[in-house]
Amino acid sequence: MAKKATKPLTPLDQGAFPWLLAAALATAAPHASHLPLWLSVLGGVLLLWRAYLWQNNASLPNRWLLALLVAAGVAGIGWQFRTLFGRDSGVALLFLFMALKPMEMRTRRDAMVVVMLGFFLLLTHYFYSQSIPTGLWLLAATTVLVATLIRIHGGAQPFGAIVRYAGLLLAQAIPFMTIAFLLFPRIAGPLWGLPQDAYSGLTGLSDQMAPGSMNNLIQSGAIAFRVQFNGKTPAKPLLYWRGPVLADYDGKTWRPRAPNTAPLGQPPVIETSGEPVSYVTTLEAHNQRWLLALDMPVKNPDNTRLTNTFELRSREPVVSRTRYAISSTLDFVANREETQAVLQQALRLPPAINPRSRELADIWRATLNSPEKISNAALQFFRKEAFYYTLRPPLLGENAVDDFLFNTRRGFCEHYASAYVVLMRAAGVPARVVTGYQGGETNPVDGYLVVRQSDAHAWAEIWLADQGWVRVDPTAAVAPSRIEQGIDAALPVGESLPVLVRINVDWLRDLRNQWEAINNSWNQWVLGYNPQRQREVLSRLGLGEPDWRNMTAVLATLSGLALLAVTLWTLYQRNTDTPAQRAWQAFCKQLARRGIRRADWEGPLAFALRVARERPAFSVLTREAASCFAELHYGKGRPEQLKQLKQCTRRLKKLQASSRRN
Repeated sequence: MAKKATKPLTPLDQGAFPWLLAAALATAAPHASHLPLWLSVLGGVLLLWRAYLWQNNASLPNRWLLALLVAAGVAGIGWQFRTLFGRDSGVALLFLFMALKPMEMRTRRDAMVVVMLGFFLLLTHYFYSQSIPTGLWLLAATTVLVATLIRIHGGAQPFGAIVRYAGLLLAQAIPFMTIAFLLFPRIAGPLWGLPQDAYSGLTGLSDQMAPGSMNNLIQSGAIAFRVQFNGKTPAKPLLYWRGPVLADYDGKTWRPRAPNTAPLGQPPVIETSGEPVSYVTTLEAHNQRWLLALDMPVKNPDNTRLTNTFELRSREPVVSRTRYAISSTLDFVANREETQAVLQQALRLPPAINPRSRELADIWRATLNSPEKISNAALQFFRKEAFYYTLRPPLLGENAVDDFLFNTRRGFCEHYASAYVVLMRAAGVPARVVTGYQGGETNPVDGYLVVRQSDAHAWAEIWLADQGWVRVDPTAAVAPSRIEQGIDAALPVGESLPVLVRINVDWLRDLRNQWEAINNSWNQWVLGYNPQRQREVLSRLGLGEPDWRNMTAVLATLSGLALLAVTLWTLYQRNTDTPAQRAWQAFCKQLARRGIRRADWEGPLAFALRVARERPAFSVLTREAASCFAELHYGKGRPEQLKQLKQCTRRLKKLQASSRRN
């Protein structure tokens, strides 16, 4: 039986290579910011090498050399990431393949592989960023990929025509993309479901505190969360955003009590007075379970709980931007009654450390007869002594609190909160550290309160009989401007803060506010388009709570209408003549009046040849008009050629008039 002959592969048009190189660069280059330096350099060298070979029409490398490069690259990635699986190693492999594939690109099929790799690489960019600039870049890169496909299959065409066709194709896809985005059933969770290593780079407030641990966080202008109040925004001194509560101290680091060793405490009992404050928080991902709430939360969001230390915690780690509605009270009594086990835990200190602090606390305990007076004595100590608020504190020794209270006396919120709690515990007053954020700045563009990482703060709580847990902020005793005006007002002259935090120029501040408001809208309505948001949109469309049958019917109907609209628009555009076509038709109409009619199938140059044979008197003018039209319609025409074509029609009219007079 004869073997069926295989169809030979179509050779790649070498004129398409610049488009393929542009596609590779547009999709792979942005990954260089988070890939190992050696891999980025290798990818750049390979693409430059391939461009050199194309420019000089040289032979491609031997396949054995390519196989060696593949093996070395894969081995290097495996060594770098200790695995070939997961987000980062997978993206690195795609980057390597995109750099290597052009080195063996000979046929159209090879070129299609490069384009498909480009689409895959585009998707992986969203693993690292889902911002507006990323979206704009990917839109531009998608245009390049589509234009490359047009060049591969459509042959040589003017650059502008290829880009225009690519943009037209993407424009036709926008209605379908919008309908699918709005109506396709949404699932809860992040936009991209990833392995655990996808969240390894998330940063924010930690659940432990040591001297200097908050310094880098305070130096960051990144947004921690946004808040939209359902009424008037409380005054800045009242904006204490409660996060992790730290009760376990080893002499250097404060930590929360481990769940298996924590004492059984009193369930959270909050006595409130006055109207609660309702608001919606949009919290950035931090890969922890705790949520931020205005001190003190009284109405929890779904799938959350309030611990016995009044921490608001989620059932799952916050691995994506999370939006939740909540209510808090600003006037409260928290756990008026407390268990002895919790109170004893709030008195524990490591033995044989900070002797000078213990001695001072013993004096207060012996001379003052109430916890309130002991607390006031500690705050007076901070006020009267030469303490300074600074982000550049000196290093502390083994007895960190002693060193801070009696030697350096320079620090920021975590130093003052830690020292105060140690003094209280040494004096017999139950106390603990609370971390979170304080303050925030209202964006006048969208009305959201913006809380940045630079607003990170630590304060203290003491337990008083018949008053429960009472907030005490020792930082306010040293730098009250930190609480009333923000960290920028509290720092001495010369200490640096991010540009996004310390902006004294009005137009720069307005520009920042505009940009952050745009980003917030993007986050709320695009990245944050979850099932709840979808139900809100469908409700506004009158769909209420539709089932899958209704959703399918609506999706099919709208998609059909969009297809009809795109089809009609395409037909309209197809039937719309260009200025060059209209000018050529006007010229041919004048010739038809002289009995010279152009057939529908007849091209301009063939028509000019026939006119030269049949009516030599019109041959020069017709050849000139046909040449201009051919350049304009099929090639890279110039604007002056369109004018020349129109002049040919006017000259033909004058020729007809003169022939009549003669």
